[in-house]
Amino acid sequence: ALADLIEQLAAVARAAVERHLLVEVDAFVPEDFAIVIGELLAATPAKRPCARALIEGAVDSGAGIVVAEILGELTQHLTIDRLHLVGDVYDRGPAPHLIMDELLTHPSVDVQWGNHDILWMGAALGQPGSVANVVRICARYGNLSILEDAYGINLRPLASFAAEAYGDDPCVAFALKGNPGLSEAETRLTEKIQKAMAIIQFKVEAALIAENPSFGLDDRNLLHRINRERNTVIVDGVEYELTDTVFPTVDWDDPYRLTEGEEAVIEQLCAAFSGCERLQRHMDFLLTHGSLYKIVNGNLLLHACVPLAADGSLMEVTLFGKTYQGKSLYDMVDASVRAAYLATDEAERKRGLDMLWYLWLGPGSPLFAKSKMATFELYLIADKAARKEVKNPFYTLLDDDAVIDRIFEDFAMDPATSRIICGHVPVKVKDGEDPVKAAGRVLCIDGGFSAPYQKTTGLAGFTLVSNAEGLFLDANTPLSSRQAAIADNADIVAERRVIEHYETPRSMEDTDEGAALRERVVELARLIEAYDSGLIAEAQ
Repeated sequence: ALADLIEQLAAVARAAVERHLLVEVDAFVPEDFAIVIGELLAATPAKRPCARALIEGAVDSGAGIVVAEILGELTQHLTIDRLHLVGDVYDRGPAPHLIMDELLTHPSVDVQWGNHDILWMGAALGQPGSVANVVRICARYGNLSILEDAYGINLRPLASFAAEAYGDDPCVAFALKGNPGLSEAETRLTEKIQKAMAIIQFKVEAALIAENPSFGLDDRNLLHRINRERNTVIVDGVEYELTDTVFPTVDWDDPYRLTEGEEAVIEQLCAAFSGCERLQRHMDFLLTHGSLYKIVNGNLLLHACVPLAADGSLMEVTLFGKTYQGKSLYDMVDASVRAAYLATDEAERKRGLDMLWYLWLGPGSPLFAKSKMATFELYLIADKAARKEVKNPFYTLLDDDAVIDRIFEDFAMDPATSRIICGHVPVKVKDGEDPVKAAGRVLCIDGGFSAPYQKTTGLAGFTLVSNAEGLFLDANTPLSSRQAAIADNADIVAERRVIEHYETPRSMEDTDEGAALRERVVELARLIEAYDSGLIAEAQ
């Protein structure tokens, strides 16, 4: 049976190899198996008996599984020339670290950072606002094992603090989301941890807001707006009842001051995040393989949106005393992210660190794209009107050709042939929402890869496939488990939709890579000409 499987895998691999140079194939084959794999890939019908003998020899020697794995991985790599991720590897799923481990081994991948990715990048640098949010969100979805087991971050001081500070508190507003499969005791403790981190978050964010007035986030400071006698809070001029009234660590004379216990917890967590080797390795990968946006083959890849004003013009965003919009905003933000990691000037690095946090929740952030991050309201106010986060006008103006043209022109792209490809906002397919916007000029491909969103969207995300034949959108079905997928022979692809079909198959010369190769050929020709004419002397 294993020999038959290898024979089938070899047949698939031969089809994948057809469009690739031998040097590309060799790069994915371990040297010890180069001869065997080479023979299997080159096996013509006349040579199939010889290939079968090689396969059976590999199986008999105990190397059959390895040969099968090599052929499978070779096919994967050759059928996916380039992998683009439009952000949010870290969007509330239970195992982002496993995705990152896999990406680290991928030969050709780039990431357009999402707001969740940026939040983790900030946390990895010990940025308090980012750390507080990451830990709170992990607790909210019962995913603290990501921090403890995957990244080895010590949560015992936090757990001890939460158990003591909120010991008799039922934490009525902090029930866990989803079905994390925790015991009753684990659930109760995780709820206390979630509440502890929420209060710590409100306090450390108040300090960040005070330090960065240009962020315009004063309205997010709400602890001081709580009326302790009435157990209400005023938000945007409206008084709402609180869903939870137990705040043992809040000094109402100075509500944003951290207690000694809270200060010790956040300092320990920041140090643990910045000192975690595996986390640093994953975030370094996001930095070196990522960016705020990428333009490739006429496609503008970005996570959320290009912020727009209500009239469809590019939204002006003022940060640190300067005003940006469109591409200039994206370029400034990208530079700020890199400054947080690489700047030697302490003030510049501090601005970059604070920008990482702002990108998570700022109304002018191209990664957030909403009017406010209603974390406080989500926990402590039952009225849905207070919780509403209004999307940036980008999402309601997508069918306005003039608006889309203006975006492409700002990014120096041809409006007639270009597309925007984005994610961030889950497409509610089960309710009839279409991921294809603006007559195909905008593709929103977030369909809920994250399990918490799958009930909302009705599927498990989209994969956009571009090849020589055209552009195709695959809708993915959720897989309950690897074992079930194998047992049922389940396929991830549920439905393929043709976005564009090319009348004539496209080749390398029709791509950006082809243009780069042509330019390289011209440069080499000039070098040869310079050498032949004596302008460049022969190296001694």
